Amino acid sequence: MEILLAILVGLLYASGIYMILRRSFVKLIIGIILLGNGANLLIFLLGRITKGLPPIIPENSKVFLEAYADPVPQALILTAIVISFGLQSFAIILVKRAHKVVRTDDLDEMNATDEDS
Repeated sequence: MEILLAILVGLLYASGIYMILRRSFVKLIIGIILLGNGANLLIFLLGRITKGLPPIIPENSKVFLEAYADPVPQALILTAIVISFGLQSFAIILVKRAHKVVRTDDLDEMNATDEDS
């Protein structure tokens, strides 16, 4: 299962970088979304996938004796999801406003429009 998820992380990163390198502003946002999802999945994968008990140490022991579910990667992923949602909503509004002003989605044409003004 971990091998499959590692391959999926690689595919998300590769497709995200490919989309970021395109000239379209919408494809840039889709690439950022794919990279964010790949990073979240990578953090989840690094936390090790185990079906375990909650991370509570019994009173009579000082260390964990059984497999336990690590809550730190899950908390980091939840925080990253909230931050990426804010970034995505800002980027979508920015694209909408830029398209309204410049009337194009192409980043090269947007750059050429700035030089002509």
